[in-house]
Amino acid sequence: MTRIVVADHAGACYGVERAITLVRDAAREQQPLATLGPLIHNPLVVHDLEEQGVRVVGEPEELEQGTLVLRTHGVVPAVIDRARAKGLSVIDATCPYVKKVHHAAHRLVEAGYQLLVVGESGHPEVEGILGHAQGPATVVSSVKEVQALELAPKVGIVVQTTQTAALLSAIVAEIAPRVNELRVMNTICAATAERQQAAATLAQSVPCMIVIGGKNSGNTRRLVELCRSCCPNTHHIEAPDEIEPAWLAGADVIGVTAGASTPASHITATRDHLERMLAAL
Repeated sequence: MTRIVVADHAGACYGVERAITLVRDAAREQQPLATLGPLIHNPLVVHDLEEQGVRVVGEPEELEQGTLVLRTHGVVPAVIDRARAKGLSVIDATCPYVKKVHHAAHRLVEAGYQLLVVGESGHPEVEGILGHAQGPATVVSSVKEVQALELAPKVGIVVQTTQTAALLSAIVAEIAPRVNELRVMNTICAATAERQQAAATLAQSVPCMIVIGGKNSGNTRRLVELCRSCCPNTHHIEAPDEIEPAWLAGADVIGVTAGASTPASHITATRDHLERMLAAL
């Protein structure tokens, strides 16, 4: 009989759960209500919130009146100023761990360090970090990009919360011999690190791995990459009905994990769907 094993650490982190609760509570009391960009990178959750009357807008000016929610990834300070200048109420659902990156980036710039942000260029979280740094900063996502940089004697590093420790270590190893002073603020979220380690451990011991989460979720995509490096038969889904029977053929154990933007209910739904599929094989 095929077993289904869920990773020890999987699914929605504190910041995501906090944001969803804030918005659902507000939706019962405050209308019109909109999030500035998707609240989290999970299309199913965003669709569910839309059905509760929560719009998604790209700019504060798209909301004529009411309440604007700042997404978990954070925004640049100027956007908050624009929202308040328009007379909108603002609910800040920025993940507290992302705010720590904002403060760390600003402190490094103030202290005269050349600031490097290890992360995904153009990602909303990274854009917010750059805005809060309030000074020059460069985004790097690989050792190759660092090799092409001219480095100052003093370099400071902050990290997008969902990046991997392996990438940070590789970048630090490249920079350290080239500078007089290197200050590293390891701002990778503990929940992210736990999920990555648990997913990799599970993937090493199973013939099939299912990773649940938004296709637009950076942290989920990184889980997929980690799992696939250990288990080639790894598949990324947003909803249970995407699972194909061929993936499960011959597997005595199926591993399941989920990104930090995936509610526990989605993990339960996937497990239930897998059990029905296995029963029918």
